[in-house]
Amino acid sequence: MKINDVIRYLDEVFHPEYQEEYDNAGFLLGDGGADYRGAMVALDLTPTVIDEALTAGDVNLIVTHHPFIFKGVRRLTDNDATGRMVNTLIRNGIAVYAAHTNLDNLSWGVNGALCERLGVHNCRILKPSVGDDIGAGMVGELDADVPMDDFLLGVKQQLGIACIRYAGTPGTVRRVAVCGGSGSFLIDDALAAGADIFLTADLKYHDFQRATDHMALADLGHYESEQFAKETIYRAILKKFSNFACRISEKQGSLVSYI
Repeated sequence: MKINDVIRYLDEVFHPEYQEEYDNAGFLLGDGGADYRGAMVALDLTPTVIDEALTAGDVNLIVTHHPFIFKGVRRLTDNDATGRMVNTLIRNGIAVYAAHTNLDNLSWGVNGALCERLGVHNCRILKPSVGDDIGAGMVGELDADVPMDDFLLGVKQQLGIACIRYAGTPGTVRRVAVCGGSGSFLIDDALAAGADIFLTADLKYHDFQRATDHMALADLGHYESEQFAKETIYRAILKKFSNFACRISEKQGSLVSYI
């Protein structure tokens, strides 16, 4: 089994063609002709994740949600973090693949996983772009009306997060819209969908002015709202390559700390 065999499968499953124009998902680094030994899954590629993969010994493919090469790179030297990571990866024969906005846009991807964890059912894409199954965000229903404070406390518990920033007072929550990661561009779509609350991340202070008595806005944190992408990627790899090692990084968490 070659790394290229895994890459072809990942392309079939995660559909890089559905990524946004600004994105850089797909096979980012490595020798596709090398023998495949095993994979590690993480949300971000960091030196910690690379060290963990090296320590594991049976990993030569790292699959992340966020692409570590996003904008133009002009130098790859040991004088900066990206250059050091690239050189370490190449020296140790480790390839890198990313499933980013294409995984965001799949109905069973980042937002589908978030809805599943929060018990949101009868889901549909919030802003479709290709048919009804491809697009940004998701909206669905809870089994019953829940007081908003109780719902948000439940979200904290289910996601294991330290705090939630929110605004708006709908009273009770039944219809829930979500967008893992930066989702302020979908506020109007969530309002149009009749959501009682819109869960996302990276909201600016003045974004919260768009909250109303009918719809609350809640910022869960970027990592926190996308963390289950790791499990989604992991399950997809194991489904096809169960005879090879595959693990989720145990040492990489949010890049942001709370005190």
